[in-house]
Amino acid sequence: MVTAIIGRKVGMTQVFEADGTVVPATVIKAGPCVVVQAKTAATDGYEAVQLGLVEERPVRANKPTTGHFRRANVPPTRVLREVGVAAGAELPKPGDQVLATIFKSGDRVDVIGTSRGKGFQGVVKRHGFGGGAATHGSMFHRAPGSIGASSFPSRVVKGMRAAGRMGGDRVTTRNLKVVGIDPDNHLVVVRGAVPGAPGGVVVLRHAVAAKPEPQPQVEKKKGKK
Repeated sequence: MVTAIIGRKVGMTQVFEADGTVVPATVIKAGPCVVVQAKTAATDGYEAVQLGLVEERPVRANKPTTGHFRRANVPPTRVLREVGVAAGAELPKPGDQVLATIFKSGDRVDVIGTSRGKGFQGVVKRHGFGGGAATHGSMFHRAPGSIGASSFPSRVVKGMRAAGRMGGDRVTTRNLKVVGIDPDNHLVVVRGAVPGAPGGVVVLRHAVAAKPEPQPQVEKKKGKK
């Protein structure tokens, strides 16, 4: 069985649970996906499948890409991702469909996406530096301060936190709970936020290290002596 699926982030909403509490949730259009290539331990040294996200927009592909999809007898897709399969499960064949029904309400999932790009930012926003005094006469407000000694080692050591490009990184949000599924519209609703902007590509997989649902702790009342 395939353990993950490709999707696109639709946006955030709110979901009311059975006890009336409201929780933030993210709607993800998961799939439909098709298996483009199956990798086996005999030929590749490991087991995995290459999935393609089926979308309504037509895809223009060059000859090598077209031949790769023709080998699987599936139309070309714009988004391709390699995902794992469950240990001991039967390996799917090229052309098989992977739908959002691989998940069910209550499952724990990991969501992998690309965080929003913030552009070139300073150390206060990028690393959370406190900055200097904002009083009149101060000339040290949002500067990084000292970046090393001048006599030794007479250079800036590697890993020094400095200004630079922020965001646009691969981010994995773990152990999100599935609170709803709409198989007809290929929608999966997870509790909490996921990386990326609406419309961004994400990979939804079964949680690698799933944690149980936290239970409220009820304090026992002490009996009267």
